[in-house]
Amino acid sequence: MCLGVPGKVISVDGPFAVVDFFGVRRQVSLDIVDEPVGPGDYILNHVGFAIRRIPEEDIGGTLALYEGLLREAGADDLMAADVRGEIAGTKVGNA
Repeated sequence: MCLGVPGKVISVDGPFAVVDFFGVRRQVSLDIVDEPVGPGDYILNHVGFAIRRIPEEDIGGTLALYEGLLREAGADDLMAADVRGEIAGTKVGNA
């Protein structure tokens, strides 16, 4: 299973952004995101690439879902492990 992980854009520098994923900041590529993003926007990240800007009306529900998953899932939960792995492994460039 492959999941995207939501994160908040902190800064944008050309084709890259620094994004906060639940307290972990990583650099992601903006090469394939579906629309322009800026600081304060939320994106859905997959393997170091922002793939979608999350509409403002969906941010609260999306973050609550992921926060609940990360908080309540045990170490053997495959979905939570995938999300944690995505956060840990996201790195493009020198961030």
